[in-house]
Amino acid sequence: MKSPDQIIKSLRLTEKSNRLSSEVNQYTFEVFDDADRVSIGRAVEKIFKVDVTRVNVLRVKPKVSRNLRTGRAGRKSGFKKAIVTLKAGDKIEIV
Repeated sequence: MKSPDQIIKSLRLTEKSNRLSSEVNQYTFEVFDDADRVSIGRAVEKIFKVDVTRVNVLRVKPKVSRNLRTGRAGRKSGFKKAIVTLKAGDKIEIV
């Protein structure tokens, strides 16, 4: 079994994730590519001492970008993210 730091990379803080956390009690994490729903849920429960009710996992595709000065095409790397729903009353303190 992997340790939680081998499953979760970081907590993603965006406008949408902040709104989800305040309104719907959902938190967004960037996770490693080999992580699955069960291991993500267990890792969040172990790290933050909360009860997880649901885990949604999705892959963000890499995006092609273009350098305006040189015109060369580049690529932003894709990643895997998990949206974790917590039990009512539980909260993750973001400092």
